[in-house]
Amino acid sequence: MQFSLSEEQLAFQETAMAHVSEDQTLLSDVHGDVGWITLNRPKALNALSLEMIRSFAELLNEWEKNAALNTIVIQGAGDKAFCAGGDVRAVYEAKKAGDFHTCDAFFREEYTLNAFIHGYTKPYVSLWDGIAMGGGLGISVNGSHRIITERAILAMPETGIGFFPDVGATTFLNTIQGVIGLYVGLTGARLKAADALWTGLATHFMPSSSLPLFKTALEKGTSLEKALSTYCQHPSEKGFLESHVELIEKHFNQPSLMDIIESLAQDATPFALQTYTTLRAKSPTSLAVVFRQLQEGKSLSFTERMKLEFRLSQHFIEGHDFAEGIRAVLVDKTHNPCWNPATLEDLRDQDIDFFFSSLGERELDLRKTL
Repeated sequence: MQFSLSEEQLAFQETAMAHVSEDQTLLSDVHGDVGWITLNRPKALNALSLEMIRSFAELLNEWEKNAALNTIVIQGAGDKAFCAGGDVRAVYEAKKAGDFHTCDAFFREEYTLNAFIHGYTKPYVSLWDGIAMGGGLGISVNGSHRIITERAILAMPETGIGFFPDVGATTFLNTIQGVIGLYVGLTGARLKAADALWTGLATHFMPSSSLPLFKTALEKGTSLEKALSTYCQHPSEKGFLESHVELIEKHFNQPSLMDIIESLAQDATPFALQTYTTLRAKSPTSLAVVFRQLQEGKSLSFTERMKLEFRLSQHFIEGHDFAEGIRAVLVDKTHNPCWNPATLEDLRDQDIDFFFSSLGERELDLRKTL
Protein backbone atom coordinates (compact mmCIF):
# COMPACT_ATOMS: atom_id res chain seq x y z
CA MET A 1 0.00 0.00 0.00
CA GLN A 2 2.92 2.33 0.65
CA PHE A 3 5.39 3.18 -2.12
CA SER A 4 8.01 0.49 -2.30
CA LEU A 5 11.43 2.09 -2.15
CA SER A 6 12.06 1.58 -5.86
CA GLU A 7 8.72 3.16 -6.89
CA GLU A 8 9.17 6.16 -4.65
CA GLN A 9 12.75 6.64 -5.74
CA LEU A 10 11.77 6.39 -9.40
CA ALA A 11 9.16 9.10 -9.00
CA PHE A 12 11.55 11.40 -7.14
CA GLN A 13 14.40 10.77 -9.58
CA GLU A 14 12.30 11.51 -12.64
CA THR A 15 10.83 14.56 -10.90
CA ALA A 16 14.37 15.78 -10.30
CA MET A 17 14.75 16.30 -14.04
CA ALA A 18 12.28 19.17 -13.76
CA HIS A 19 15.03 21.72 -13.29
CA VAL A 20 16.13 21.14 -16.89
CA SER A 21 14.72 23.87 -19.14
CA GLU A 22 12.17 22.75 -21.71
CA ASP A 23 10.11 24.67 -24.27
CA GLN A 24 6.38 25.11 -23.72
CA THR A 25 6.20 23.42 -20.35
CA LEU A 26 2.62 24.60 -19.91
CA LEU A 27 0.20 24.32 -22.82
CA SER A 28 -3.19 26.00 -22.97
CA ASP A 29 -6.10 25.81 -25.35
CA VAL A 30 -9.76 26.80 -25.51
CA HIS A 31 -12.56 24.75 -27.06
CA GLY A 32 -15.97 26.36 -26.77
CA ASP A 33 -16.53 27.25 -23.13
CA VAL A 34 -13.75 24.98 -21.80
CA GLY A 35 -10.21 26.07 -21.05
CA TRP A 36 -7.58 23.31 -21.16
CA ILE A 37 -4.23 23.37 -19.35
CA THR A 38 -1.68 20.64 -20.07
CA LEU A 39 1.41 20.20 -17.89
CA ASN A 40 3.98 19.45 -20.56
CA ARG A 41 7.05 17.93 -18.94
CA PRO A 42 6.48 14.22 -19.51
CA LYS A 43 10.17 13.32 -19.08
CA ALA A 44 10.04 14.91 -15.62
CA LEU A 45 6.63 13.42 -14.82
CA ASN A 46 5.16 16.89 -15.41
CA ALA A 47 6.78 18.31 -12.28
CA LEU A 48 6.17 22.00 -11.57
CA SER A 49 8.90 24.58 -12.03
CA LEU A 50 8.61 28.13 -10.73
CA GLU A 51 8.12 29.30 -14.31
CA MET A 52 5.20 26.89 -14.71
CA ILE A 53 3.65 28.02 -11.45
CA ARG A 54 3.75 31.63 -12.61
CA SER A 55 2.29 30.83 -16.03
CA PHE A 56 -0.37 28.65 -14.41
CA ALA A 57 -1.42 31.42 -12.05
CA GLU A 58 -1.54 34.03 -14.79
CA LEU A 59 -3.68 31.81 -16.99
CA LEU A 60 -6.15 30.88 -14.26
CA ASN A 61 -6.51 34.50 -13.25
CA GLU A 62 -7.21 35.53 -16.85
CA TRP A 63 -9.69 32.69 -17.42
CA GLU A 64 -11.60 33.31 -14.21
CA LYS A 65 -12.43 36.79 -15.51
CA ASN A 66 -13.39 35.48 -18.97
CA ALA A 67 -17.19 35.16 -19.03
CA ALA A 68 -17.03 32.96 -22.14
CA LEU A 69 -15.30 30.17 -20.22
CA ASN A 70 -17.36 28.00 -17.88
CA THR A 71 -15.03 25.09 -17.08
CA ILE A 72 -11.28 24.59 -16.63
CA VAL A 73 -9.64 21.19 -17.20
CA ILE A 74 -6.11 20.28 -16.06
CA GLN A 75 -4.21 17.29 -17.45
CA GLY A 76 -0.68 15.94 -17.75
CA ALA A 77 1.22 15.16 -20.95
CA GLY A 78 2.51 11.67 -21.62
CA ASP A 79 1.30 8.35 -20.28
CA LYS A 80 2.99 8.22 -16.86
CA ALA A 81 1.87 11.14 -14.75
CA PHE A 82 -0.54 13.93 -14.05
CA CYS A 83 2.11 15.72 -11.98
CA ALA A 84 4.68 14.12 -9.70
CA GLY A 85 5.34 17.22 -7.59
CA GLY A 86 7.38 20.37 -7.47
CA ASP A 87 10.91 21.12 -8.60
CA VAL A 88 12.53 20.38 -5.25
CA ARG A 89 15.98 19.89 -6.72
CA ALA A 90 15.93 23.45 -8.04
CA VAL A 91 15.15 24.62 -4.50
CA TYR A 92 18.01 22.49 -3.18
CA GLU A 93 20.42 24.01 -5.70
CA ALA A 94 19.20 27.51 -4.90
CA LYS A 95 19.91 26.92 -1.22
CA LYS A 96 23.40 25.61 -2.00
CA ALA A 97 24.07 28.77 -4.01
CA GLY A 98 22.81 30.97 -1.17
CA ASP A 99 19.83 32.06 -3.28
CA PHE A 100 17.21 32.13 -0.55
CA HIS A 101 15.09 34.52 -2.63
CA THR A 102 14.27 31.62 -4.98
CA CYS A 103 13.58 29.32 -2.03
CA ASP A 104 11.10 31.88 -0.74
CA ALA A 105 9.55 32.64 -4.13
CA PHE A 106 8.97 29.02 -5.12
CA PHE A 107 6.90 28.10 -2.08
CA ARG A 108 5.28 31.52 -1.68
CA GLU A 109 4.01 31.51 -5.26
CA GLU A 110 3.10 27.81 -5.25
CA TYR A 111 1.02 28.13 -2.09
CA THR A 112 -0.62 31.32 -3.37
CA LEU A 113 -1.61 29.37 -6.48
CA ASN A 114 -2.97 26.52 -4.35
CA ALA A 115 -5.06 28.99 -2.35
CA PHE A 116 -6.34 30.62 -5.54
CA ILE A 117 -7.44 27.22 -6.86
CA HIS A 118 -9.11 26.47 -3.51
CA GLY A 119 -11.34 29.51 -3.97
CA TYR A 120 -11.74 29.29 -7.75
CA THR A 121 -15.19 30.37 -8.88
CA LYS A 122 -15.55 28.06 -11.88
CA PRO A 123 -15.62 24.27 -12.14
CA TYR A 124 -11.99 23.16 -12.03
CA VAL A 125 -11.46 19.60 -13.26
CA SER A 126 -8.28 17.59 -12.78
CA LEU A 127 -7.68 14.37 -14.73
CA TRP A 128 -5.61 11.91 -12.67
CA ASP A 129 -4.39 9.24 -15.09
CA GLY A 130 -0.99 8.32 -13.70
CA ILE A 131 1.20 9.55 -10.86
CA ALA A 132 -0.08 12.51 -8.82
CA MET A 133 2.13 13.42 -5.89
CA GLY A 134 3.03 16.41 -3.75
CA GLY A 135 2.62 19.61 -5.73
CA GLY A 136 0.52 17.69 -8.24
CA LEU A 137 -2.11 17.26 -5.54
CA GLY A 138 -1.80 20.93 -4.66
CA ILE A 139 -2.99 21.98 -8.12
CA SER A 140 -5.79 19.41 -8.14
CA VAL A 141 -7.19 18.45 -4.73
CA ASN A 142 -7.79 22.12 -4.00
CA GLY A 143 -10.11 22.31 -7.04
CA SER A 144 -13.75 21.28 -7.36
CA HIS A 145 -13.58 18.09 -9.48
CA ARG A 146 -10.92 15.35 -9.31
CA ILE A 147 -11.40 12.51 -11.78
CA ILE A 148 -9.29 9.43 -11.11
CA THR A 149 -8.64 6.42 -13.35
CA GLU A 150 -7.44 2.90 -12.56
CA ARG A 151 -3.95 3.99 -13.69
CA ALA A 152 -3.55 6.71 -11.06
CA ILE A 153 -1.35 6.60 -7.99
CA LEU A 154 -1.62 9.37 -5.38
CA ALA A 155 0.84 10.08 -2.57
CA MET A 156 2.27 12.71 -0.26
CA PRO A 157 5.69 11.07 0.28
CA GLU A 158 7.56 14.12 1.62
CA THR A 159 8.67 12.56 4.92
CA GLY A 160 10.97 10.36 2.80
CA ILE A 161 12.98 13.41 1.67
CA GLY A 162 13.01 15.27 4.97
CA PHE A 163 10.09 17.57 4.17
CA PHE A 164 6.37 17.63 5.05
CA PRO A 165 3.00 17.29 3.24
CA ASP A 166 2.30 20.82 1.98
CA VAL A 167 0.35 22.51 -0.89
CA GLY A 168 -2.82 22.50 1.20
CA ALA A 169 -2.35 19.07 2.81
CA THR A 170 -2.96 20.55 6.26
CA THR A 171 -6.51 20.97 4.97
CA PHE A 172 -7.12 18.00 2.68
CA LEU A 173 -5.48 15.38 4.92
CA ASN A 174 -7.57 16.68 7.81
CA THR A 175 -10.78 16.25 5.80
CA ILE A 176 -10.30 12.47 5.70
CA GLN A 177 -12.17 10.56 8.38
CA GLY A 178 -10.52 9.74 11.68
CA VAL A 179 -6.75 9.47 11.62
CA ILE A 180 -6.48 8.16 8.05
CA GLY A 181 -5.04 11.48 6.85
CA LEU A 182 -2.39 11.31 9.56
CA TYR A 183 -1.47 7.80 8.44
CA VAL A 184 -1.22 8.94 4.81
CA GLY A 185 0.87 12.00 5.70
CA LEU A 186 3.31 10.18 7.96
CA THR A 187 3.87 7.05 5.88
CA GLY A 188 3.65 8.49 2.36
CA ALA A 189 1.18 5.70 1.55
CA ARG A 190 0.27 5.46 -2.11
CA LEU A 191 -3.42 5.50 -2.90
CA LYS A 192 -5.19 4.01 -5.87
CA ALA A 193 -8.65 4.83 -7.18
CA ALA A 194 -10.70 3.05 -4.52
CA ASP A 195 -8.69 4.68 -1.72
CA ALA A 196 -8.86 8.13 -3.27
CA LEU A 197 -12.63 7.91 -3.72
CA TRP A 198 -13.21 6.55 -0.22
CA THR A 199 -11.17 9.34 1.37
CA GLY A 200 -12.79 12.04 -0.76
CA LEU A 201 -9.53 13.08 -2.38
CA ALA A 202 -11.07 12.04 -5.70
CA THR A 203 -14.62 13.03 -6.59
CA HIS A 204 -15.21 10.77 -9.62
CA PHE A 205 -13.90 7.54 -11.14
CA MET A 206 -13.54 7.10 -14.88
CA PRO A 207 -11.87 4.23 -16.76
CA SER A 208 -8.78 5.46 -18.56
CA SER A 209 -10.25 4.22 -21.84
CA SER A 210 -13.17 6.65 -21.42
CA LEU A 211 -11.04 9.76 -21.01
CA PRO A 212 -10.77 10.51 -24.77
CA LEU A 213 -14.56 10.25 -25.11
CA PHE A 214 -15.09 12.46 -22.07
CA LYS A 215 -12.71 15.12 -23.38
CA THR A 216 -14.24 15.04 -26.85
CA ALA A 217 -17.70 15.45 -25.35
CA LEU A 218 -16.60 18.55 -23.46
CA GLU A 219 -14.95 20.00 -26.55
CA LYS A 220 -18.17 19.50 -28.50
CA GLY A 221 -20.24 21.39 -25.94
CA THR A 222 -21.61 18.67 -23.68
CA SER A 223 -22.10 20.06 -20.19
CA LEU A 224 -19.65 18.95 -17.53
CA GLU A 225 -22.32 17.30 -15.42
CA LYS A 226 -23.76 15.35 -18.36
CA ALA A 227 -20.29 14.22 -19.44
CA LEU A 228 -19.52 13.08 -15.90
CA SER A 229 -22.78 11.14 -15.60
CA THR A 230 -22.16 9.51 -18.98
CA TYR A 231 -18.58 8.34 -18.52
CA CYS A 232 -18.01 7.99 -14.78
CA GLN A 233 -18.53 4.73 -12.91
CA HIS A 234 -18.72 3.56 -9.30
CA PRO A 235 -16.05 0.96 -8.44
CA SER A 236 -17.38 -1.59 -6.00
CA GLU A 237 -14.14 -3.00 -4.60
CA LYS A 238 -12.69 -1.83 -1.30
CA GLY A 239 -9.32 -0.15 -1.25
CA PHE A 240 -6.46 -0.76 1.16
CA LEU A 241 -7.43 2.04 3.51
CA GLU A 242 -11.04 0.98 3.94
CA SER A 243 -9.97 -2.63 4.40
CA HIS A 244 -7.46 -1.66 7.10
CA VAL A 245 -9.34 1.20 8.74
CA GLU A 246 -9.64 -0.56 12.11
CA LEU A 247 -5.90 -1.27 12.30
CA ILE A 248 -5.04 2.26 11.22
CA GLU A 249 -7.37 3.74 13.82
CA LYS A 250 -6.00 1.42 16.49
CA HIS A 251 -2.39 2.44 15.97
CA PHE A 252 -2.60 6.05 14.78
CA ASN A 253 -5.27 7.27 17.19
CA GLN A 254 -2.62 7.82 19.85
CA PRO A 255 -1.77 10.95 21.89
CA SER A 256 1.79 11.21 20.60
CA LEU A 257 4.02 10.13 17.74
CA MET A 258 6.07 7.87 20.01
CA ASP A 259 2.86 6.22 21.20
CA ILE A 260 2.08 5.40 17.55
CA ILE A 261 5.55 3.89 17.09
CA GLU A 262 5.25 1.87 20.31
CA SER A 263 1.77 0.66 19.41
CA LEU A 264 3.02 -0.61 16.04
CA ALA A 265 6.09 -2.21 17.64
CA GLN A 266 3.88 -4.31 19.92
CA ASP A 267 1.77 -5.69 17.07
CA ALA A 268 3.03 -8.66 15.03
CA THR A 269 0.55 -8.27 12.16
CA PRO A 270 2.02 -7.72 8.66
CA PHE A 271 0.40 -4.27 8.54
CA ALA A 272 2.01 -3.16 11.80
CA LEU A 273 5.42 -4.60 10.93
CA GLN A 274 5.47 -2.95 7.50
CA THR A 275 4.21 0.38 8.83
CA TYR A 276 6.72 0.38 11.69
CA THR A 277 9.59 -0.28 9.26
CA THR A 278 8.31 2.43 6.92
CA LEU A 279 8.14 5.07 9.65
CA ARG A 280 11.57 4.22 11.04
CA ALA A 281 13.09 4.94 7.61
CA LYS A 282 11.56 8.42 7.36
CA SER A 283 13.07 11.63 8.66
CA PRO A 284 12.36 11.73 12.42
CA THR A 285 12.12 15.52 12.25
CA SER A 286 9.62 15.34 9.40
CA LEU A 287 7.48 12.81 11.25
CA ALA A 288 7.35 14.94 14.39
CA VAL A 289 6.57 18.10 12.44
CA VAL A 290 3.79 16.40 10.46
CA PHE A 291 2.17 14.99 13.60
CA ARG A 292 2.04 18.46 15.13
CA GLN A 293 1.13 20.14 11.82
CA LEU A 294 -1.99 18.05 11.36
CA GLN A 295 -3.01 18.27 15.01
CA GLU A 296 -2.69 22.05 15.16
CA GLY A 297 -4.21 22.44 11.70
CA LYS A 298 -7.55 21.05 12.83
CA SER A 299 -8.47 24.30 14.55
CA LEU A 300 -7.14 26.69 11.90
CA SER A 301 -8.83 28.35 8.93
CA PHE A 302 -7.69 27.50 5.41
CA THR A 303 -5.71 30.76 5.20
CA GLU A 304 -4.02 30.09 8.53
CA ARG A 305 -3.13 26.58 7.40
CA MET A 306 -1.46 27.90 4.26
CA LYS A 307 0.48 30.43 6.32
CA LEU A 308 1.59 27.59 8.59
CA GLU A 309 2.76 25.54 5.62
CA PHE A 310 4.82 28.41 4.26
CA ARG A 311 6.37 28.90 7.68
CA LEU A 312 7.27 25.22 7.81
CA SER A 313 8.67 25.25 4.27
CA GLN A 314 11.11 28.04 5.02
CA HIS A 315 12.29 26.48 8.25
CA PHE A 316 12.84 23.16 6.47
CA ILE A 317 15.00 25.06 3.97
CA GLU A 318 17.05 26.35 6.91
CA GLY A 319 17.26 22.95 8.57
CA HIS A 320 19.28 19.83 7.84
CA ASP A 321 17.02 17.01 6.72
CA PHE A 322 15.46 18.52 3.59
CA ALA A 323 18.84 19.18 1.95
CA GLU A 324 20.09 15.78 3.11
CA GLY A 325 17.03 14.02 1.73
CA ILE A 326 17.39 15.69 -1.66
CA ARG A 327 21.11 14.91 -1.72
CA ALA A 328 20.57 11.24 -0.89
CA VAL A 329 17.60 10.61 -3.18
CA LEU A 330 18.18 12.94 -6.12
CA VAL A 331 21.80 14.07 -6.24
CA ASP A 332 24.15 11.34 -5.01
CA LYS A 333 21.37 8.72 -5.18
CA THR A 334 22.71 6.75 -2.23
CA HIS A 335 19.15 6.41 -0.95
CA ASN A 336 20.56 6.25 2.56
CA PRO A 337 20.08 9.71 4.07
CA CYS A 338 21.76 10.57 7.35
CA TRP A 339 18.98 12.25 9.28
CA ASN A 340 19.84 14.65 12.11
CA PRO A 341 18.67 13.81 14.71
CA ALA A 342 18.96 10.21 13.59
CA THR A 343 16.05 8.79 15.60
CA LEU A 344 12.78 9.94 17.11
CA GLU A 345 14.23 9.23 20.53
CA ASP A 346 16.93 11.86 19.91
CA LEU A 347 14.45 14.65 19.10
CA ARG A 348 13.86 17.43 21.58
CA ASP A 349 10.72 19.55 21.85
CA GLN A 350 12.70 22.69 21.02
CA ASP A 351 13.90 21.08 17.80
CA ILE A 352 10.30 20.91 16.58
CA ASP A 353 9.29 24.28 18.06
CA PHE A 354 11.79 25.89 15.66
CA PHE A 355 9.74 24.83 12.62
CA PHE A 356 6.59 26.50 13.95
CA SER A 357 8.22 29.79 14.90
CA SER A 358 7.17 33.01 13.18
CA LEU A 359 8.90 34.33 10.07
CA GLY A 360 8.08 37.90 11.03
CA GLU A 361 7.74 40.14 7.99
CA ARG A 362 8.27 37.16 5.69
CA GLU A 363 5.00 35.44 6.65
CA LEU A 364 2.75 34.43 3.76
CA ASP A 365 0.10 37.08 3.09
CA LEU A 366 -2.69 35.71 0.91
CA ARG A 367 -4.30 39.14 0.71
CA LYS A 368 -1.58 39.86 -1.82
CA THR A 369 -3.15 37.56 -4.38
CA LEU A 370 -2.45 36.84 -8.01
